[in-house]
Amino acid sequence: MKKLIAALMLLALAVAMSTTMTNAANEGDAKTTTKQVMKRAFKGPLTKKVATGKASDAEKAELLKLFQAMAKNKPPKGDADSWKEKNAALIKAAQAAVSGDADAGAALTKAANCKNCHSQHKPS
Repeated sequence: MKKLIAALMLLALAVAMSTTMTNAANEGDAKTTTKQVMKRAFKGPLTKKVATGKASDAEKAELLKLFQAMAKNKPPKGDADSWKEKNAALIKAAQAAVSGDADAGAALTKAANCKNCHSQHKPS
């Protein structure tokens, strides 16, 4: 009986730790700043690599994760609906790349138009 109770306690502890780590990871995503996403996804080669079909599966997944994190942020400037729309287009294109869609590169190139977003949302 003591072994059963000990096993159940260990199981409960494992579940609690797993939930805590998952919540911490999700909070980490929400704390990814737009500036961090810009640096990694756009100033670095990641978006271009994915759009040209030269990215690994891990890089495609990373780009999707970055775009999802950025979408959780408030727009630094401009209309929230426009921010949501532009982020949704980036996420959709990245999801297409992850799933291997042949048209993903063109969709990502179109969605990642810097001027289109910066003219409305980049602070001066």
